Amino acid sequence: MKWFSLDFIKKSSIYVTPNFPETSTTRYKLSLLRSAAYIALYTIVAWFVLIFILSITPLKDFLFVLDNQELKSQREKINELQNKVEVLTNTLQVISNTNERMKYAIELATKDSIKSDDSLYDKLKKPITKKIDVGGNIFLAFQKLIDLINQETKKSSVIVFQQPANGILTNKYDPVKGHFGLDFGMKTGTPVYASAGGLIIFADYTLNDGYMIIVEHDDEYYSIYKHCSSLLVKQRDFVNSGELIALSGNSGVNSTGPHLHFEVWHKGKTIDPSKLIFN
Repeated sequence: MKWFSLDFIKKSSIYVTPNFPETSTTRYKLSLLRSAAYIALYTIVAWFVLIFILSITPLKDFLFVLDNQELKSQREKINELQNKVEVLTNTLQVISNTNERMKYAIELATKDSIKSDDSLYDKLKKPITKKIDVGGNIFLAFQKLIDLINQETKKSSVIVFQQPANGILTNKYDPVKGHFGLDFGMKTGTPVYASAGGLIIFADYTLNDGYMIIVEHDDEYYSIYKHCSSLLVKQRDFVNSGELIALSGNSGVNSTGPHLHFEVWHKGKTIDPSKLIFN
């Protein structure tokens, strides 16, 4: 066709007339081939300038966010998160099993007198295989995760407890008479501290023992605080050794006066707290 012939292209021209506010204007004539050459040259120069700017400035980080190294780093992070999710699921299972054992521990804790062959002992020692659904307190699961790792990598050892409150020892440990802990006489409102760090698995009022707290420690140790006047922690809280958890009192039917009744259990058996307390 005539429009696409080489002679037509060579003879064709482009006229440029700048619109300046003057009385007269100058008209420029450019051939079609020269115009194409100018456009190609401008494009090449523009590309070189762009490449130069990208090479010496951080602009490339904004235009090209992900490179191969970044993609590899993202994949590694995803795999790490997947592994953490698996560990977290196992931790939630452990917490669920602990809650099941807590029910039996509460039954033991609410009795001042119990026989050594009581079936509750067997329930505490029996492994629990109940599976849990997805959900729960995720923040608590992360708190328990560190303790779980430590428990799996160390052998069973005796935990050292500190005296939970400042008071006078008024009644010693005497399992023959059904007294499974120590009584510290003190005025109502005396601070009560966690004897060792652990997880609060019970913190509420009971008829016989009044306001009571049960703390779960490593290696299946439990400490119990009875007859408090008020509780400063709640179930599922994690406390450190020496942390304020309650105020002493005279609550509960079995209380005979203002004091703190303190017990320690290990694997379903009571222990004389005086043998574990370090002053």
